[in-house]
Amino acid sequence: QDQLVESGGGLVQPGGSLRLSCTGSGLTVNNYLMNWFRQPPGKERELVAYITATGGYTNYADSVKGRFTIFRDEAKNTVYLQMNSLKPEDTAVYYCKRVGPKDYWGRGTKVTVSS
Repeated sequence: QDQLVESGGGLVQPGGSLRLSCTGSGLTVNNYLMNWFRQPPGKERELVAYITATGGYTNYADSVKGRFTIFRDEAKNTVYLQMNSLKPEDTAVYYCKRVGPKDYWGRGTKVTVSS
C-alpha cells in the first residue's frame, strides 16, 4: 500500500530535541513538495514547515522559525523535521504530507513536550 510513515515522536523535556522522519513506502518523496503539519490537542491542524521539490527552498511557521529544520535525504526516500529547543506548546501530533496531483498524508507521530 502506498503510504507515508512518520516516526520519531515521543516524550521530551522542554528545551530538548527530536528528529521526526517521514518515509515513503511504495511511493517516493523525492521531487515532491513536502509539508510537515501538526495538530495540537483540541486545535486545528497547522502547517509547520515545507520544502520544495528540489530542496532548494524551505519555509517555516513563525512559531518554529529558528528552532525547526526541514530537510531531505533522497537516498533514504525520507524527509526530516529536526526540532530543537522544544516548548510545551509544540506538543501535537505531527503529520507529513506529499503534495501532488494526489496528496498523501501519513498517520502522524505524537510529540509531547513536558517536564
